Amino acid sequence: MIDRYIYAVTQKLPVNQRNDISIELRGLIEDMLEERMQETDSQEKLVKEILLELGHPKKLANKYRGTKRYVIGPEIFDTYLLVLKIVLICVAGGIGISFIVQTAMEPTNILSHFIDMIVSIVTGIPMAFGWTTFSFAMVDLFGTGQPIDLGTENEWDPADLPEVPEKKRQIPRGDSIAGIVFYTIMLVFLSFSSDYFGIWTFQDEFSGVIPFLNEQTYTTYLLFIILIFGVGIVKEVLKLVSGKWTYKLATYIFFINIVSIIATLILITRPDFWNPEFMDELVQRGMLIVNSEAYNIITKIWDQLTFWLLILLLVGLIVDALVGFLKARKK
Repeated sequence: MIDRYIYAVTQKLPVNQRNDISIELRGLIEDMLEERMQETDSQEKLVKEILLELGHPKKLANKYRGTKRYVIGPEIFDTYLLVLKIVLICVAGGIGISFIVQTAMEPTNILSHFIDMIVSIVTGIPMAFGWTTFSFAMVDLFGTGQPIDLGTENEWDPADLPEVPEKKRQIPRGDSIAGIVFYTIMLVFLSFSSDYFGIWTFQDEFSGVIPFLNEQTYTTYLLFIILIFGVGIVKEVLKLVSGKWTYKLATYIFFINIVSIIATLILITRPDFWNPEFMDELVQRGMLIVNSEAYNIITKIWDQLTFWLLILLLVGLIVDALVGFLKARKK
């Protein structure tokens, strides 16, 4: 019961304070136990009495925290700030690297690239801030774990404290943060540097890119791209805040994956999404010869690209959902 109480308190505190406060709180409880051990023969009854005296975990956590911040919710506000910093750094860094690469490839167009960078920053930073804030707002609104009903802060029962999750059910913070970084970088790249997504060609020096995507219609599908990678960020935020696999979290992940599948299906099955002149441009740049063996192989791969992308996506998202449910049921 002591472990469960300490866990309930520390989960509501900033990560960098949890270990120290956990040690301090455990020492306090043990000292109180030692002082009162002679008063009763029932240690369980005494532990319950001490925990009730210390107060509701949420109330005690607020005392340790010292301040109350409810912009998103005190229990996840520090995690929100951490993720927001990571996302903004990724966006700014990605846009900066894109500018450097574009300038190195086409130094004569440095003014145009600089203007593009400014536009990307003005549009990218608010978008990143908005998606991150939206993700945490959804987490705060719906929650990711089983609701814990300990009663009011003045009337509660230590017996109702949640169990400390086993290691097999815990979600490493590093995995979730890495996922957020990946989705953010891909979102920035495909939103602001999609014209560099293709086959790079060189003739003594950089001579251009043969794009995979149709540049004429790409902007009409940008909303789907933002949605796909945006919900990916939401998914990783849910996992980061939850910290452990539960059936509720696994269910959320399942429905988020369905949204991703539907959006991707609509996106990549559109005939005007892919570059219709991709093979012709490979021939024009001298990279392939019509009717050669290499030409026929690459043509076949290009024609089947959508099908295999869908298969890989479906398998990946189904496995992702199944792993969540399996880990949630581990005891």
